[in-house]
This record gives sequence, structure tokens and C-alpha cells, in this order.
Amino acid sequence: MLLELPPPASVLVINVSRIGDTLLATPATRALAHAWPRARITFLGHPRRAEVACHLPFIAEVDTITKYRARWKGWLQRRRWDLALALGYDRPLVSYALRVAAKVVAFRQHDAAIDQKLFRCVEPPPFQSLHAALIPLLLTRALGVADAGGGLSYIVTTAENAWAHATLAAALPPESKPLVGLQIASFPTKSYRDWPIDRFEALCKRMLDRWPSTHFLIFGGDLERGRAEALASRFPGHATSVAGKLRLRQTAALMKSLDLYVGVDTGPTHIMGALGRPMIPLYHCYSPSRLLMPLEHPCCYPVDHPRLGQDCSPETSMAEMTAEMVWARVLEALARHAPVPLGSRATP
Repeated sequence: MLLELPPPASVLVINVSRIGDTLLATPATRALAHAWPRARITFLGHPRRAEVACHLPFIAEVDTITKYRARWKGWLQRRRWDLALALGYDRPLVSYALRVAAKVVAFRQHDAAIDQKLFRCVEPPPFQSLHAALIPLLLTRALGVADAGGGLSYIVTTAENAWAHATLAAALPPESKPLVGLQIASFPTKSYRDWPIDRFEALCKRMLDRWPSTHFLIFGGDLERGRAEALASRFPGHATSVAGKLRLRQTAALMKSLDLYVGVDTGPTHIMGALGRPMIPLYHCYSPSRLLMPLEHPCCYPVDHPRLGQDCSPETSMAEMTAEMVWARVLEALARHAPVPLGSRATP
């Protein structure tokens, strides 16, 4: 039951984080829109990641902020919001929310001067006790707002779909089937999640032996460009590296065109989790699927590290996950979701 407060006309959601955590906030933002359909929701995110929230039907405005800029904003600002949710534990962002919103909901900051000003001060859950998509929902539940599903939200626009279709048609053989995306690395501070390149190579060989018209799109950023191109070079005519060559939303548009995605736990994998396409995410035992796999996904086939539930730390090698483990999930996914040759697909 909603708390007894006037329906807000304006709501601010602040979530300055990486791609994955930005997407993981979409269920909470969607819940606010379902509770107060007439409220205008503004989303403030990281300057390089806020665009993942663009075009969502329940967000009226997307803008950016940083922890540093937040220290200087809001003091003389005329614009106000009726309600603000500040995700995360960055005090400058929570303090900014308190300056610009009549009511603020946030996790406990362990700063009495801040916590006592919050409309709802929510205790954060213990480490690894709750799925990552459910943590932001603790803030909306504190308002009595009912969940509106736990699935992630991302919209590929009609123009982006058309660009992806034209790009693939111009670059790849029309008989390509299945079209498989590979995300070979996480970000540097989480490199323990990376699956070794030789495992990806062994998996690709198995797929080409089974389906000779397979084509691989290898994703990644500038830091992965060398590894991605090296992997692509081992399968001439059957692999294309786009690592470091695309903008974020272009990457997402190509992902939506895939027959299957295989990737380590990182931002693009969360994007894929919002697109509803067949996917095989690979999870380290220190960051297992029970905490991070996309909820309510129709065709997700996760692979957990074999040491799941045993002694595990960031030093535990992902090499212990064999190509055979992932191959079994590939067979399952493509048996249930038959691919279509690239040249036979209808133009969006």
C-alpha cells in the first residue's frame, strides 16, 4: 500500500554508476511510473552511461551528473522535484538530492546529518544477500510502491534497428547463420570475470564444426580491441571484431540482431539481458548468476563457475569453466530458438 503522501508531479532518480548498475535501476524507476503514471520522471546518470536510459517510455527526461559536479549544484537552482531517489552510497549525490527535492529516499549514508534529513532512510542489504536488480527496489518499497516486474528495460529505436540491419547486410555474408555475439572481457577492475581467449576459441571451433555458416561478432571497448582482433583473425571470413569501433547504443542495436550472445559478466551483458534475445552469460563464482542474471528473461541460459558454492575469491580462475560447459548451453539455446539466415531477415 502506498504511503499517505500526495502523488508527486515530479520525480528525480539519481544513479551515477556503470552500465550494468544503470540498467539494474530500471525496475525501480518503472515501479515509480506505474505507481504515479502522471508524474514526470527525470533520470540523472553518469555522462558516459546515462544514454542507456534514453527512449524508455516511463522516463520523461535523461540528463547527467557526476559526484564532483553534484557538490556545486543545487544551491541556487530554481528547479525542484517533489520526490527524489538517490541510489548508491555517494554522499555528494544524496546531498544534492536533498537540496533539490522536497522528499528524498536513499540508503543509509552513516552520516547522521544526512540520514536524519531523508524522508525514508533505507538499510542496505548485507553483501551478496540479494539480487542486484532487487536492491534499488528496496527504495521504492520503502514508499509502499509495488514492484512492476524485475526485468531490465532498454529500448532500441526504429532508426537504430534499421542502422543495425543495414550495417550487418553490408558487412556479412547473407548466409550467416547463426549470428553469434561474443563479449570477451569485463572491465579492468573486475578482470577476474574474464573467460580465457583460448576457451572462446575452442567454443567457436565447436560451433563452426556444427554450423559452418556461423558468424561471430566480437564486442568490447578500446582495451579489448587487440584481444578481439586476435580472436577474429583465427576465424577468417567467419568473425568480425567491432571492439572499440562502436558507440554504446550502436553496440546495443547490433546485439538485438543476434541469434545468440555469449559473454562474461559486464555492462554489455546487462544490455543483452534487457533485449530479450537468446543469451549465455558466464558468471564467476564470486559474482554468481543468482545475484546478477537478468530476471524474467525468456531465453537466458546462464553458466556458473564450477566452484559455485565452494571456496571462491576473485583469485579463482575462470579457466576452470570449460568450453564443454558452455557448449552444452549453446546446443540448448539454439535448439529452442532456431536462427534465421541474415539474408532472409525482414528489414525492420
